[in-house]
This record gives sequence, structure tokens and C-alpha cells, in this order.
Amino acid sequence: MANYSAWQYDEMQQIGKDYGNVAEVEAYDLRHNQFRNIQKESQFILDRLAVRKKQVILDFGAGTGTFAIEAAKRCSKVYAVDVSRVMLDYAKKKADSHGVDNIVFGHGGFLTYNHLEDPVDVIVTSLALHHLPDFWKFAALSRINTMLKNRGRLFLMDVVFSEENYVENITKWIADIERSAGPETAEDIRMHVQKEYSTFTWIMEALLARTGFRIDQSNYENGVIARYFCTKINNCT
Repeated sequence: MANYSAWQYDEMQQIGKDYGNVAEVEAYDLRHNQFRNIQKESQFILDRLAVRKKQVILDFGAGTGTFAIEAAKRCSKVYAVDVSRVMLDYAKKKADSHGVDNIVFGHGGFLTYNHLEDPVDVIVTSLALHHLPDFWKFAALSRINTMLKNRGRLFLMDVVFSEENYVENITKWIADIERSAGPETAEDIRMHVQKEYSTFTWIMEALLARTGFRIDQSNYENGVIARYFCTKINNCT
């Protein structure tokens, strides 16, 4: 793949919540558990991917490590990657507290992480790709393709907007979050819509197809959250 380091997007820059802040990282699980069950989400993803004991998984945007820990219980190794060193330190301590020792933690992101080992069986990324503009989403998915075995599986979950009724859907989303998780988290969602790079479903679907992935199953929740289970069917050069 061509080298674009001289003009590469800075994925380490802070957009949205400051997860270089220890207090924000420590509050992450508590805040998110007010409106989602991350452990159950992780178990559902692993079930749907039919993860096996000998497989290796790469988790981009590993955050506080909940998915990586659940995955490590089912497979031989997990690579947990995040742009926040504070998140990684927190996730390491969390893994230790669960007695999990088959996670390799790596500092980096979609554009900067260098996977020096063999291609993996499964790559998962949840609520992370929206940190990149669409041009760089394409670059990120192209890099993901090279890190994945032929016929390997990709799970992508993110804030992705359905084109129909997007104003109403976003307005309702913010109101629902305010009721379930409070005004601070609702303000986080407002800032996300204003300043981050969530895209439309038809753009995300095209990006996946053009980077060598077949979408096996897609699910769109309330016009604001998308989940894609994909298979790598072509190499991306």
C-alpha cells in the first residue's frame, strides 16, 4: 500500500471526550452502562462470529477492555489497540483483575497501528471509526483488510445515520439518552453530531464493499446505530 505518512490525518488528536483524562476513563463504563450492556453486547458479537478457541482477534478502539476480556476467554489471543494510553492502562488493570493473560495491548489507531504478526481471524471495532473523516475511513478499512486472513470476519459497530428522517432520528436519540443517562451524556451526543465524523449508511456500505468486504448481515437501530457482520472476500491493494 502506498505511503501517505507525509500528509496523514492525525488520529491522535483529541475530538469529543478526552480519554487521555484518567477521570473520564474511569467513568466510561459507569456512564455507558446506563444505556447499554457492553458485556452482553460483547457476548452477542462473539456468539454471532462463532469465535473458536484457536482463533486470534484484533480489537480496534479497545477502550476499557470489556470486549477484549470477553473475547480472550474464548480464543487463543486478542490484540487490543487504542489511541489512548490511559485507556490501555485501565484495560490492562481490568484484564488482570479478571485473571486474563492472553491480551496483547498496543498503542495506535486505524492509521498508525502496525500489525507485525500473521493476519488474524477476526477484527472487531465498536464506536471508533467515526473519529475519522470518510476519506480516512476508506484508508482505515483498507489497512484492516491487510491485517485479516482471507475469508476472515469483520464486525463493525458505529454511529451511522440512516438517510431517511435523520433529523428526527438524531433529535430522538439525544432525548432518549438524556432520559436514560442524564444531561451530561446527552451533551456528549450533541457534541458527537456536531464535531465528529459519523456518516450515512449508504456511504459506510460502499466503503466496506470497496475495501474488499461482503456484508453478511446489517442491523440499523433507530436510524443512528449500525452493526455490520462482514467477510473479507478480496484483498485490498
